Amino acid sequence: MALPKKKVAIDAKVISQQALYDHVFKLVVEAPEVAERAEAGQFVQLRILNGSCLLRRPVGIAAADKDKGTVAFIYRVVGKGTTALSQLKAGDTINVLGPLGHGFDIKAKKPLIVGGGMGLSPVLFYAAAMEGKADVLMGGKTAGELFWQDLFTGKVQDIFCTTDDGSLGTKGFTTTLLPELLAKKDYDLVVACGPEIMMKGIAKIAKEHGVRCQVSLEKRMGCGLGACLSCSIDTTDGQRKKVCKDGPVFEAGEVFA
Repeated sequence: MALPKKKVAIDAKVISQQALYDHVFKLVVEAPEVAERAEAGQFVQLRILNGSCLLRRPVGIAAADKDKGTVAFIYRVVGKGTTALSQLKAGDTINVLGPLGHGFDIKAKKPLIVGGGMGLSPVLFYAAAMEGKADVLMGGKTAGELFWQDLFTGKVQDIFCTTDDGSLGTKGFTTTLLPELLAKKDYDLVVACGPEIMMKGIAKIAKEHGVRCQVSLEKRMGCGLGACLSCSIDTTDGQRKKVCKDGPVFEAGEVFA
């Protein structure tokens, strides 16, 4: 199967592997062809070459440095595939297929990034792409889960936090604080990534405030190229679309009624 334009499949050298938090790791690989093509919101399919996993694993791009030719991924260990991924060390090799899918709109003048949990990984790339124009609203269960603050510092103007237990920022969810932020500030786009129930709430609030909203969906993927149909979804206009090829970024109205 021929690869679509602007996508490559290459063996990439692991530059570093760093533990960021409980079962959360940052992997940096040398993949100049991917770094050159990558857009904020896109993802790659990773294949571990030691034979421990047959299928590729989809991972959002957390950063891409065109000058250094490196691409970074932040992921949580949840199963066999991500466990094998976390065991890679500097100097090891991994196959990278990508960049895949469609990214976020980078033409917004004042976007608000909203992320929860590991959904903050792909929007970290978006924050960097917006070169300080964006604010970020991040949510987690506890203050410890919002280690992301350090990663977003210097990439955004303002950082707003919510925690389920009230240990940092506003007590509650991102949807608790979002109406206040949209009422006070002149945002022209909300960019959201995280649990689906969170994104549905964010999309609803953004619509009520007349602010455009884009969401990044996560589904199980086989090929990542639109051939296997494993990530197909129903859209609000009755069409079937593929998250890997038509997304993962969608206008919120396309996927949430």
